[in-house]
Parts: sequence; C-alpha cells; structure tokens
Amino acid sequence: MDAERRTYHHGSLAVQRRLGVEGEAAHIGRSIGGGIRPVAAAFLELQPHLVLAAADAEGRMWASLLTGRPGFARATGPHSVSVRGGPPAGDPLAGALATGPVPAAALALDPRTRRRMRMGGSVRPSARGLLLETERVFSNCPKYIQQRLPLPAAPGAGDAAPAVPLHRTGEELDGDQSAFLRAADTFFIATGTSDGVDVSHRGGNPGFLRVASPTGLSWPDYPGNAMFLTLGNLERDPRAGILALDWSTGATLQLTGTARTAYAPGGARTVHFTVERTVHTEAASPVRWTAPRYSPANPALPQDAPPGPGAG
Repeated sequence: MDAERRTYHHGSLAVQRRLGVEGEAAHIGRSIGGGIRPVAAAFLELQPHLVLAAADAEGRMWASLLTGRPGFARATGPHSVSVRGGPPAGDPLAGALATGPVPAAALALDPRTRRRMRMGGSVRPSARGLLLETERVFSNCPKYIQQRLPLPAAPGAGDAAPAVPLHRTGEELDGDQSAFLRAADTFFIATGTSDGVDVSHRGGNPGFLRVASPTGLSWPDYPGNAMFLTLGNLERDPRAGILALDWSTGATLQLTGTARTAYAPGGARTVHFTVERTVHTEAASPVRWTAPRYSPANPALPQDAPPGPGAG
C-alpha cells in the first residue's frame, strides 16, 4: 500500500480525485505524523482551550470544549496527551468519555498566533482526567483563523469557585441560537468513520454560516489544504457535530446531526447540516477574548461588497 493510501481513506481520496488535487494532497499528507514533536508539545501547553470530538453512547457525533489553565493539556510522551479534568457534567460526551477508550480527535487553536494543531486517536479516563493516545498529529496553515487576544481576568476571579455550567438542550435552534450562529465567524466540526474521528476548524466573515431553518444550516467549503478529511468522512458517514463559541461570554452551542456536501460546477462546494439535538451552555469557558481581527484569507460575502457606482 502506498503512502497516500496509508494517509487517506477512500472517502478523502474520492473527494481529492473529484476536485483534481490528488498530487497536492499526497504532498501535504506527508506532514501527518503519529508523534508529538517538542515544538508541538510546547504549543499545546500554552493553550487554555482544547476541542475534543467523539461519538456519544448512541453514536451521535459531538465536539466539546475543554478548558483549564495553560498546562491543563500537556504531552506526556510522543504519542500521549494528558488532560486535567474533562467535559463537565451535562456535556453530551461526559458519559462516553468516562468509560473509554473511544475513538476521538482533538484540536488546539491559538487565536493569538493563528496557529492550530490537530490530533486523532483514542481517549480514555486517567487519574488526571483524560488521556489522548495519538495516531495522527499535524498542523494546519492559519487560513480563516480570526486573531483574538485574551482579556485579563477580573480581580479575584482566580480565587472564586468555578461556575457550574448551565446546560439547555433541545431538538432545534431557537431564535437567539439562530442569531448567534448567523453572527459567528468560527466554528468547529466533528466527523468520523470506522477509520477514526476528526475535528476541524471553519472560519469566515460573519454570515458565512447560514441558518435556513431551525434545523437547517449551510456554509461554503472554502479552499484549504486539499486533504479533505472532513468532506472525506462525510462521503462515508453523514454523522457530524458542530461547536460554536461566544468568545466574549464563554458560552457554547453544540449541535449534532448529519451533513452532506453539494458540489457545483467549477468545484465550488456547500455543506448542508441537519440539526437533531442542541446543547447550549452558559459560561462554558472562563476565558474572554477581544473582538476579532478577521483573517485576510476570508472571502468577501455578498453583504460585504462595497456599493456599486451610483449606489446611495
């Protein structure tokens, strides 16, 4: 079996062939390794957030936000990451991760430097909280990552007992949640097949994530690294999970459902997501961030276009 086929399963290969990027994908795929290098370990220890993706006990895909003081997630070897704590009670993955090992993926994204690191493998309970054992580790380019800086914690906040997250569940989006998603410039998507789980970042100018109905979302799939790990997974298994974060308040919105990709002539792609369950959590993260400095790679949306001649 050649290196390309060891790197990508047939779903990703099919998308790469469809879009004519097999050569580029094979080249980029050489960056995927199984081990965590020292520079990656140092990056991981600086992060207050980690996005973890897995399936719950009923097989639904979710992406969850794990938080802690920098160092809460740290490499303990070339193929392992120790995470202090885990999903809080009420998180849709709390039960599944308590019984591991289960296939999982994690993403560390630093809005300060616009760097990101992706890991895939399995996760199981540990004395410290969780242990992620990695089989795939790689970094991505800064495309579509909005730059943000952490705000100083309020005086005395570090001495206060952590707030108990308030979870609100449902089967469709309400008006406030729809407005939140329409204003989002970033979200994370979890997908998986029998070959493993993946979690990826999606970013763009506010409005790139479209809400068509209380159970229907869509977004354009912008040109990226040609790997097509997310779309490749969806070729084989439509299960997907979405995590959106309110960077100013720490609230999260988690969605699970199914997704499919629509292809247009010329290679343009749109992903359509059907919501099946929702979990809205207030104060999921204690970290607050500044307003974004949008990525220069973000494509303009129709509403971003300047008025034409004579408009007024």
